[in-house]
Amino acid sequence: MIKTILLLSLFFVLGIPCFSLPLSTNGRWIVDAKTGQRVKLTCANWPSHVESMLAEGLDKKPLDYIIHQLSRNHFNCVRFTYATHMYTRYANRTVSETFDSLNLTDAKAGIAKYNPSFLSMTHVQAFDAVVDQFGAQGVLVVLDNQVSRPTWCCGYDDGNGFFGDKDFDAEEWLQALATVADRFKGKSQVIGISTRNELRGPSSNEDDWYKYMHEGGSTIHRANPDVLIFVSGIGYASDLTYLQNKSLDTNFDNKLVYEAHWYPFSWGVGKTWDLEDVNGACYDNTQYFVNHTGFVINGEKPFPMFLGEFGIDQRGLSRGDEHFMACFMAYAADTDVDWGFWAWQGSYYYRENQTGTEETFGVMNFNWNRVRNPEFQNRMQLITKKLQDPSSNSSTSYIMFHALSGSCIHTDGNKEIYATSCKAPRRWSDPAGDVIPMKWLHDGDGAPIRLKGTKLCLKALGEGLAPILSEDCSSPQSSWKFLSKTKLHLAATDENGEYLCLQKESPYTSKILTNACIFMNEEPECGKDPQKDPVTQWFKLVKTNLL
Repeated sequence: MIKTILLLSLFFVLGIPCFSLPLSTNGRWIVDAKTGQRVKLTCANWPSHVESMLAEGLDKKPLDYIIHQLSRNHFNCVRFTYATHMYTRYANRTVSETFDSLNLTDAKAGIAKYNPSFLSMTHVQAFDAVVDQFGAQGVLVVLDNQVSRPTWCCGYDDGNGFFGDKDFDAEEWLQALATVADRFKGKSQVIGISTRNELRGPSSNEDDWYKYMHEGGSTIHRANPDVLIFVSGIGYASDLTYLQNKSLDTNFDNKLVYEAHWYPFSWGVGKTWDLEDVNGACYDNTQYFVNHTGFVINGEKPFPMFLGEFGIDQRGLSRGDEHFMACFMAYAADTDVDWGFWAWQGSYYYRENQTGTEETFGVMNFNWNRVRNPEFQNRMQLITKKLQDPSSNSSTSYIMFHALSGSCIHTDGNKEIYATSCKAPRRWSDPAGDVIPMKWLHDGDGAPIRLKGTKLCLKALGEGLAPILSEDCSSPQSSWKFLSKTKLHLAATDENGEYLCLQKESPYTSKILTNACIFMNEEPECGKDPQKDPVTQWFKLVKTNLL
């Protein structure tokens, strides 16, 4: 009994996965190969592929401290990047030699202080050591072939973009994939290996994509049949449309996972994220993503989709970025997709010919001693949770989710609803002390939203008023529809037949009101009234068969 308690404590304290490895795929899901239970990847991107060829941040804090912060911030996985040439051309070069060649005096001194053993290691040994520490702390790893020549990624015509480019020799790439797959065979924390990051450039074409994705995936699978194989499309991992006409001719024994990336600046489909029609921007960009890559999770033969890169500037300077993130969160929660956040690092040793640069997209701050934006991390709590599992026998219900704040909608014994952290237990106690799961039922457009396990439905009382839970489930005020292109405005009608939309009262309170629906963004960036922003009214009923 004592041993069991200690083991469970380790699972919770250290974040050690409570499932068995290796992983496999079942339709659109990544699953435990033995039990069939779903395993959701919530990863952070941590680069080791630029000229320094070392995991960033080892000049700021000890490695074990940095990895511990990953688990504390609800990441169970790292997408750990490397350059082909690190294995094929620089395998015997030490970290110290490379840092001297780049004149990284300050960074080298920091490593000597916090992680001194790394300086005498070769780059390959240092990469091994980081992966081993991931395993020691229960963090899963996806090894990502980011570039061939070690450098910042990714220029359209930088010589690193597609097979046959100046720095992208296909045979050398296959050699590195074989080396990496074999080297990490038996290290169960390494659950996946990518074929290549963000294929792009003027020479990119579908025929070569099919050829080399098959060769690269097969090379990995022969050397290490346990790992998942991550395959992304051309156009900076934004285009897999050709799969609708011709599939990749193998799934590598149920190990194939497709990968896509999505940023505020992706695709350029005609609408920015801070125009008047923000609903249109969200709808158009989401449809573009679904039509070009996201479709792989649907259809008769679905595959898992790993959204391997997404992110925004963590300083919170752009309303457009906030709009993008709300739209992304609604999609990610709705589909319960596996993902990798860009980025973990707060700084770089060397990037684009500059030393000691800051990463404003990073979770960690420049000094790596705290999270840059704790509020942003709180917003992501729901999408870090596994919401759907093909092995579950539970019925489907819904979590009511406010996309802009990342809040979940709870209730209390006073029959009022409020927005609060999705980390909190989704339950409330009635006066009798009975615990009721915080789930909602909704049978489609125009149906009431019922608190599961009760006779209570959500009812609008009027403009500027808080909705309540009532046993009146048949009136128009209890009939809820999704409005606008995005279907993110959740509305009922008042006594005069006018639509009222749910709205979080302000960024600083938890109160939920119903107000006149706002579909267009009429406020300029300067002097904006945040409560006149349509995004404040974006709500999603998120499916779950688990929570």
